[in-house]
Amino acid sequence: MKKGIGKRVLLFIGSIFVLLLLYLLLWPVPVNPQSWQAPEFEGYVGDFAPNQKLAYVELLDIGNNVGPESVAINSKGDRFAAMHDGTIIRLAAGNDTHENWVNTEGRPLGIVFDANDNLVVADPFNGLMRIGPDKKKTLLTNTVDDKPLCYINNADIASDGKIYFSDSSSKFCAKIWGGTYPASLLDIMEHGGHGRLLVYNPKNNTTRTLLSGLNFANGVALDPKEQFVLVVETSSYRIVRYWLKGPRAGSHDMLTENLPAFPDNLTTGRDGRFWVGFISPRSVPLDKFADTPFIRKIIQRLPAGMRPKAKPYGHVAAINANGEVVLDLQDPLARYPMITEAVETDEYLYLGSLFATRLGRLSKSRIGL
Repeated sequence: MKKGIGKRVLLFIGSIFVLLLLYLLLWPVPVNPQSWQAPEFEGYVGDFAPNQKLAYVELLDIGNNVGPESVAINSKGDRFAAMHDGTIIRLAAGNDTHENWVNTEGRPLGIVFDANDNLVVADPFNGLMRIGPDKKKTLLTNTVDDKPLCYINNADIASDGKIYFSDSSSKFCAKIWGGTYPASLLDIMEHGGHGRLLVYNPKNNTTRTLLSGLNFANGVALDPKEQFVLVVETSSYRIVRYWLKGPRAGSHDMLTENLPAFPDNLTTGRDGRFWVGFISPRSVPLDKFADTPFIRKIIQRLPAGMRPKAKPYGHVAAINANGEVVLDLQDPLARYPMITEAVETDEYLYLGSLFATRLGRLSKSRIGL
């Protein structure tokens, strides 16, 4: 009798094991991972050697708001930040008290002011928007070639009014796949080249694609002379340069490659600097299995808690027009974690974050600027 019970227990355990194996091998997942060769991860060395230069970040109160992903400053010096629930807060010049200024009813990711103090908002739930000083909201574009843009992420504005912006993924729409963060994880896992760099021309209300095949297109920043525009490829750890003028106009190359972390937003700073925020150090498992789509699909089938996760780490860097790192600021203790961008003023760097409950600010005097 006992022997029979033992056999049934073993049979039951074996059946569970087979079912788990079949699940890991065959269960449908939304991603179709593509094989690619990740650059060798050198770690935090050389220009990116660990330091503590972000240890002096101030934390500004933003009330009950969460996720001040992007920061913009108007001609008066008022500071604005875009929040996770669609709220855009305002801190008046000379006053660090915030107010909830307007809500996009979406998820604003990138914000930037035009020459007339209109706030241009990259909102993947709604599209590319303009919000006037009177808080009037206008949809500029949410399609290209009669197809919807479903993950508009970041933008910058040229002197002629053209808006250069990124569409992170044409496959994993933020609104459909559970929000911006879950959709980004799917696109990064697939690495299918679904991202694009686009331009919107307000003079004729047209949108066109400049560059496609990008792997999670993210931050966008114009060269001060408008010779080129930069766009971040988050899951390829690099920054792409698209030439707007000169003999190379219409072509692209790499400003910098093999970054040590996942780059996010990009802003144009002072003295030829471009600031890039880093969400998290690179994932060793994702790099290791970059050329093994089968394994990445198995990883996607694991419970969310067992998949590779973003590690808390504070990191922003300034890169010049030659791709050279001119300043690197880190905080391994991540007192201000998952930094999305840095916006430079005469006195400060304002720091955005994916999930922080405060707005970061660092005095430039602390870092020798």
